[in-house]
Amino acid sequence: MGIRNFFDRIEPHFTNGGKYEKFFPIYEMVESFLYTPKTVTKVAPHARSYVDMKRIMTYVVIATIPCILIGLYNVGFQTNTAMEVHNSSGWRVWLLDLLGVGFDPNNPIANFLHGLLYFLPIYIVTLVVGGIWEVIFATVRGHEVNEGFLVTSMLYALILPPSAPLWQVALGISFGVVIGKEVFGGTGKNFLNPALTGRAFLYFAYPAQMSGETIWTPVDGFSGATALSVSASEGFSELAARGIDWTSAFLGTIQGSIGETSTLACLIGLSFLLITKIANWRLVVGCLGGMIGFSLLLNWVGSDSNPMFAMPWYWHLVTGGFAFGLAFMVTEPVSASHTNVGRYIYGALIGFMVVMIRVINPAFPEGMMLAILFGNVFAPLIDYFVVQANIKRRAKRNA
Repeated sequence: MGIRNFFDRIEPHFTNGGKYEKFFPIYEMVESFLYTPKTVTKVAPHARSYVDMKRIMTYVVIATIPCILIGLYNVGFQTNTAMEVHNSSGWRVWLLDLLGVGFDPNNPIANFLHGLLYFLPIYIVTLVVGGIWEVIFATVRGHEVNEGFLVTSMLYALILPPSAPLWQVALGISFGVVIGKEVFGGTGKNFLNPALTGRAFLYFAYPAQMSGETIWTPVDGFSGATALSVSASEGFSELAARGIDWTSAFLGTIQGSIGETSTLACLIGLSFLLITKIANWRLVVGCLGGMIGFSLLLNWVGSDSNPMFAMPWYWHLVTGGFAFGLAFMVTEPVSASHTNVGRYIYGALIGFMVVMIRVINPAFPEGMMLAILFGNVFAPLIDYFVVQANIKRRAKRNA
């Protein structure tokens, strides 16, 4: 039986008084993610576009696949490497032993499967808990559950450390969905990125589990600093002594959140979004311009007490969550600016702020999460001033 036939046969149970009708929002979301909905216009006149909410969300999920694959490999690689020195136990170790996979960091399959065992529980909890909130709000408001949460859930899971406690995962996605999106009216009406809102809540509520040197590799007794932490405390020149070179940072075989470490994977996803015109290139240009310009300025100014002043822009690009945020958060159309000029300003503001936070604020070496949320807050104001400037210019021209 084909998948299409399967959906055709179970549909009567979810619609027209079927015994599972109350679960129709979940059924429709899953079906419309795979197929074009049946409720489409068939006669003229009307405007046609192949891009709808389902198509946009599907493309974004597809764009995250490189980050997922390399992220799973890197989590397993870091864990298996640490287990050569530190003993580890738990159900994952038991299961991999049972399957005879082993823990050889030189074995790509062992690395991928070990990483998968950390990612799957996080994603399942995210999907279930966040999906419940989506259904609750959709039921109360009487509207359909859309595919927007599939993107939010994927991005949220990828920006978490692999050692994140599952109860905190559930709490964070609840905060992100409810406070970051649903209280403003749901998908398309939120001015904050829901995934980043949930991640920011966890960072400030439970900093011990969301930051430090022991959370990135889930092996007891192992401590490994991220490239940004090393750079902030000792200078980026010390990265080589820690075994971190620019190539490894670009490819993603370093400490970090599950899906954020590989700049290569993020750029592949970004290229796909730009080609399909889901992402606006002005946002990308603005963000890169702001980051490169301000980092070059700080390099020129220099500092005897702050080693981060010397970090070049190409290291900012491959460390922390800059590349992931650039590809999937800065280009998010709902919370970004909507005017063309505003997109340049919005992107440049985020690029400027991420360097400002990383370099000037020694207590928070990451910066990209807060910079994007800061940009989200100012996006409506940026658009307002751009529109007002256009109105004044046209009024003056036609006076």
